[in-house]
Amino acid sequence: MLDKAEVTRVVEEALEGSDLYVVQVTITRDNIITVDLDSDSSVDIDQCIRVNDAVLAAFDRDVEDYELTVGSYGISSPLLVRRQYDKNIGQEVEVLTRDGRKLKGVLTQADDEGFTIEVPTKVKVEGKKRPEQVMVAERITYDNAKQTKCIITF
Repeated sequence: MLDKAEVTRVVEEALEGSDLYVVQVTITRDNIITVDLDSDSSVDIDQCIRVNDAVLAAFDRDVEDYELTVGSYGISSPLLVRRQYDKNIGQEVEVLTRDGRKLKGVLTQADDEGFTIEVPTKVKVEGKKRPEQVMVAERITYDNAKQTKCIITF
């Protein structure tokens, strides 16, 4: 079985000088390698081919047979790495927390420990009969975020 760290190193070397980055590399017991890439702008087929060719050149299939897929990380897939959070600041997201809460709001900030979303919340305002909806900042650590997905609207 191929070494995930070594495959990741080869992929990262192939990405040097571009705005592409590795979201995840998975290798199954059957040596099926999947490389998911993302970018601060976009991922095109030529970039995927370049990474695919780098991996093929680094690992001889005659020595150890493997299947390789290199592609763009899906737009509807959960955010996995910090750089994806940075890229999506200002976007609406849905967060499932480890304590069972489901929050929808706008991603406003991300740092090394976690991220902040502004969530619409109804608050009782003194002197008013009905609660008003206000935006409340909700801080979530990456460890407490079970899943974060961008909400796609057309």
